[in-house]
Amino acid sequence: MGVAIGLGLSECPFKHPGDYWRWIDLCEAGEIDSMWQTDRLVGPHPMLETLTVMAALAGRTKKMKFGMNVLSAAFRDPVLVAKQCATIDFLSGGRLLPAFGIGSPKAPEWKALAIDTSGRGKRTDEALDIIQRLWQGETVDYDGVFFNLRGARIDPLPIQAELPLWIGGGSNAAIQRTARIGTGWMGGSETAPEAARIVAGIKTELGLTGRAIDDDHYGTSFPVYIGTPDAPIVARAMQAYTERTGRDANAVFAVGEPDSIVEHVAGFVDGGVYKFVLRPVGADADETLAQTRRIIEDVIPAVASRFA
Repeated sequence: MGVAIGLGLSECPFKHPGDYWRWIDLCEAGEIDSMWQTDRLVGPHPMLETLTVMAALAGRTKKMKFGMNVLSAAFRDPVLVAKQCATIDFLSGGRLLPAFGIGSPKAPEWKALAIDTSGRGKRTDEALDIIQRLWQGETVDYDGVFFNLRGARIDPLPIQAELPLWIGGGSNAAIQRTARIGTGWMGGSETAPEAARIVAGIKTELGLTGRAIDDDHYGTSFPVYIGTPDAPIVARAMQAYTERTGRDANAVFAVGEPDSIVEHVAGFVDGGVYKFVLRPVGADADETLAQTRRIIEDVIPAVASRFA
């Protein structure tokens, strides 16, 4: 079982669309497993909209898979999301990797959209139930706390007969949700020991549900900077991360030479994580492209050699 390396973005470092497509073309030409886009609807920092990016990647790329890391289902209409995902999967020939979570309680969308955070778990569960049923071709009548439908149906259906459903989050509810309906788990800000605990928890819950998740469908994502830790961009990125999440960025970021990045990956592999989304840290297009080249040329071959 191999270790797969994908790439993603949190904030958008590109000021011109041509720079973004240069980055995507570089990834498509390299040995990148998949591309992932962080979800954010509102905020003061530049961020591309997730499902729009998925649709654009379906047209631009030919071989890479792509997913959302992770889409907050509580912020969107589930019928529209189901239709968008099915359309993107259809047009891409079955390359979409949908991933969902409940959204951080610190996210600005709750206040901006006037949504009560106290119901976000139940709201997400209802949305995912509707989305899965629509993907399976059902005509859906639904009477929920948050959503009510009559005769909802979508067509065409996804190309993938069983469209993947990756779940994000590290709470007990997220562990149970993954075991109940997920086909994979995608971490975000967890450290290696935290991710190992979550993976073990999911596997324990799977034993109770009778379901199974492939061993290589446990993943995580973290920022990566190849270079010295005292680089100004690293300090700015870490400060912004800590302010946004309240977590210690030093425990999450992978910074150093390629062998240090490989060791960071290895810590997660020891805990049962095999799929990775590395988010190159760059202040602008040139720096992001340079970091991506280092990942493609120096990190991915080293990971492949170590975990062959």
